[in-house]
Amino acid sequence: MVDFDSADIRRYYDRNTAAFVAYGQGGGVGAIHRPVWGEQVDNPDAAFRYVEDRILDHLLTLSGDSTQLHVIDLGCGVGASLCYLATRLPIRGTGLTLSPVQVRHAESRIREAALVDRVVCREGDFCTPPDDLSPADLTYAIESFVHGPDPAQFFATCARLTRSKGLLVICDDFQRQSESARATRALEQFRHGWHLNTLIRISELHAFATAAGFDAISVDDLTPHLALHRRRDRMLAAFIALFGWFPLDRTRFAHLVGGNALRTCLLNGWIGYDLAVFRRR
Repeated sequence: MVDFDSADIRRYYDRNTAAFVAYGQGGGVGAIHRPVWGEQVDNPDAAFRYVEDRILDHLLTLSGDSTQLHVIDLGCGVGASLCYLATRLPIRGTGLTLSPVQVRHAESRIREAALVDRVVCREGDFCTPPDDLSPADLTYAIESFVHGPDPAQFFATCARLTRSKGLLVICDDFQRQSESARATRALEQFRHGWHLNTLIRISELHAFATAAGFDAISVDDLTPHLALHRRRDRMLAAFIALFGWFPLDRTRFAHLVGGNALRTCLLNGWIGYDLAVFRRR
């Protein structure tokens, strides 16, 4: 059952994007996704760029002919990831987001980076993308897959958008063992607060990918490299533990409750943060 339709997701990001950019820990580089403190990462900017750097590594493996590589970002936020990739490789980038607010942020960022000739952000649903999108050499989704209403539809779309032998990269949250009542409650708070429709296991992700014509290349568990003990997060967790989550469970603050629930799930092993790479047959 889909709890949040595209209009719900659009309103969620229209309402929160300005705050995410202004007050989020990754706002300085335009990152709405989480920092990953992998090996040799020694500063916050590099942590927020960790996943994009992994995508760059995969782009470098693609056939280097005379044509410009096309990259599609499914759920592109404010366009920061595509801009980062385009400053490091001569790619052509297309981003899709449901949110017109995010499109305006992205267009401003693209202009400031002098990338208007190579990067574009478009308003649209990644499960029903515009018909005029040309196939991508690499398609990726960072913390957007979970918003989608149907994994099978997502992969069917990716199969249409990704050329033969092209790559698909997904970085997101996936369920682990979570059968206790406490786990169920935390997962529901996470889903509700962050407007999620799809929380599946990584084995299920692989099954959907295989059925759509993709072969698995790799999957890396990035959970050990997440910053889960920040002072702000501990203070919010303490507040919720003392006073309950209800005072914050309002439209304006529900994402804080969802974020705290996600942290609980990650700390207890009920959710994992994985980077999965597939190749189109």
